[in-house]
Amino acid sequence: MIRRIAALAEVREGETVVEIGAGLGLLTAELARNAAQVIALEIDPRLVSALRDRFAGNARVSIVPGDVLNYDFSSASPDGTVKVVGNIPYHISTPILFRLFEFRRSISTMVLMLQKELADRIMAPPGNKAYGIPSVLIGRYASTVREMNVPATCFYPEPGVISSVLRIVPREDQVTLEDESLFSRTVRAAFAQRRKTLWNNLRAAGFAETLLERVLANIGIHGARRAETLTVEEFTLLARELAATGAAKTLDNRGGI
Repeated sequence: MIRRIAALAEVREGETVVEIGAGLGLLTAELARNAAQVIALEIDPRLVSALRDRFAGNARVSIVPGDVLNYDFSSASPDGTVKVVGNIPYHISTPILFRLFEFRRSISTMVLMLQKELADRIMAPPGNKAYGIPSVLIGRYASTVREMNVPATCFYPEPGVISSVLRIVPREDQVTLEDESLFSRTVRAAFAQRRKTLWNNLRAAGFAETLLERVLANIGIHGARRAETLTVEEFTLLARELAATGAAKTLDNRGGI
């Protein structure tokens, strides 16, 4: 399984890989066969010590202690681009994913093992009860493939859940930081209360009624729909139209989301 996961990253000579949660270094060693540099992130001091012992003298492996949520992925490689591989801690999977996407312009490929439930949410299509914020935000900026499911018997001790390995490839985009922020805030607002309509959720987030009427009419989206029915493309249209009206400044001025 470790060899299969490493192979999905398609690491080539000269490339830098950042591994999240290196543990005892089993996957680290496999990645280091081809990579010019494996930067192994590990937060547990005991495991950091074990990793340093294991890879002492191996110039291809750098052990970096610390929290992945504070790591600057743009600084990891001389050419500014890395591949990211890891078994993501289930209790902070979503924050890690969003952290990775903050640096998506510095990441060419992600191969991540996640709890299957979260993988289902990421892969869910519109109209599915699992479709939500991760589905839209990741779908907007990357293409994702579920490569395999991993049974609990592959781990010791056995967890109470099944895992999935996703291969995520960020798309090249020209989205400005301002537009990106508005897109994220719009999606989060739309899903704030799943039973409420798009209109009610956006209005509660601080968008003016007259603005919403004009924007939704211009893009042909009915305000009575719920967020889970909108495609990624429709959310993109919505955010672009809101940006064109200067909605971001309106929200900032009134302390909105």
